[in-house]
Amino acid sequence: MSRFFAVKTTANQERVVANLMDMAARKHNLNVYSILAPKELKGYIIVEAETPDDLLKAIRGLPHVKGVVKGEISFSEIEHFLTPKKAAEQIREGDKVEIVSGPFKGEMAIVKRVDEAKNEITVELLEAVVPIPVTVKADHVRVIDKKEEV
Repeated sequence: MSRFFAVKTTANQERVVANLMDMAARKHNLNVYSILAPKELKGYIIVEAETPDDLLKAIRGLPHVKGVVKGEISFSEIEHFLTPKKAAEQIREGDKVEIVSGPFKGEMAIVKRVDEAKNEITVELLEAVVPIPVTVKADHVRVIDKKEEV
């Protein structure tokens, strides 16, 4: 039966540690089943392994590893990292965005309305002479500046 453990790493080196750990686990034929390095979790990676020994063997001698957090992690604690979020869930009205694909590619805009169900947003182009609302897929924009929460 597999168990989940947290490994503390140097900030912004989570991917490097995960890749090195993967290579070590394969090389030594260890029972390490998955390695998760979510962007939201700075300085930590989650490892699924059979035993703590397998984990310790996989990280032995690796650079950027600070240690192992004591105890196990339940699956319910990491489950939210595994479900993909729709792009519209992260965008709010008033955010400044750049359109990254489609006919308005490269244009800056302000978000006027968010439709999470359809994963679409309605924006107003900043450089337009006349403000015209344009509806685009939320995946086709990149947030430049978040509106401050009051």
